[in-house]
Amino acid sequence: MVLEATMIILDNSEWMRNGDYLPTRFEAQSDAVNLIFSAKTNANPENTVGVMTMAGKTPEVLVTLTSEMNKILAAMPTVKITGQANIATGIQVAQLALKHRQNKNQRQRIIVFMASPLGVDESSLVRLGKKMKKNNVAIDIVNYGEDADNTRHLENFIAAVNSGDNCHLLTVPRGTRLLTDVLLSSPILAGEDGAAPAGFAASSGGGGFEFGVDPNLDPELAMALRMSLEEEQKRQEEEAAKSGGGSTSNAGSTSATGGEDGSSTAAVAGTESRSATTAASGGTDTAMLGDEDEELARALQLSMEQQRGDEAMDVDDEKKKDGK
Repeated sequence: MVLEATMIILDNSEWMRNGDYLPTRFEAQSDAVNLIFSAKTNANPENTVGVMTMAGKTPEVLVTLTSEMNKILAAMPTVKITGQANIATGIQVAQLALKHRQNKNQRQRIIVFMASPLGVDESSLVRLGKKMKKNNVAIDIVNYGEDADNTRHLENFIAAVNSGDNCHLLTVPRGTRLLTDVLLSSPILAGEDGAAPAGFAASSGGGGFEFGVDPNLDPELAMALRMSLEEEQKRQEEEAAKSGGGSTSNAGSTSATGGEDGSSTAAVAGTESRSATTAASGGTDTAMLGDEDEELARALQLSMEQQRGDEAMDVDDEKKKDGK
């Protein structure tokens, strides 16, 4: 089996609040991250996976390369939705994180979730793709939410970084299928023979397992998916109870309209800010793709030091409890 180190880049921009993918764009992404981690570690026990974000002031490494599922589960609830995603800087920081992998025999792979406007011009993306190809970094992109605007640019990026068909672009349109179901049958997770990963059943077959996951082989992922579904069902029941108490059908219609407006507000805001963001980034992307390794390394180091500091605080707390 392939021996890989994988960095997953999360989109934690404001667009992730939209509910056009169930339960929301962000929650769908969280379930997909759990799925990818389990698929990678099931394929080879020596595979490692890390998680980072790319929106906000700077990209942040949440979990360095690890084979422990509990670290991923603990990190996901701490993600803050803010600002706009910066895919170019995120990919470069992820590449630096992969350089620090302990097992240099592991192949390098980055999986990017992109559900907001790119905010970077196509020529800069192509140059970045060639740079990643030169450094033997494979990249997969899960493109959803803003796929109408992003697909063409991302296709050219994948064409630039692709080497021996080791990179993939998965575009997921809005529809009834869950993001995890589409991922299961995609080249990102499917084996060389096109079969679903070990322990999983593709959505087309079902396999008789809830969420397409065998709970005997991966109980943690099955539990995480089940909890996510239960939380969403509870939220929907609470909303239904609030809108249903003594309300007429007109009130219910108004509530539904409000939900649509709330979902489209972020999209409208994204459309208005897209031109300004692209114009602003156009002048800086070229410089960013140049000699910025020192700044990116510094950002990565600060992020990793913060994570180690949090772990040290947890250890100190445990020692204090034992002393008592």
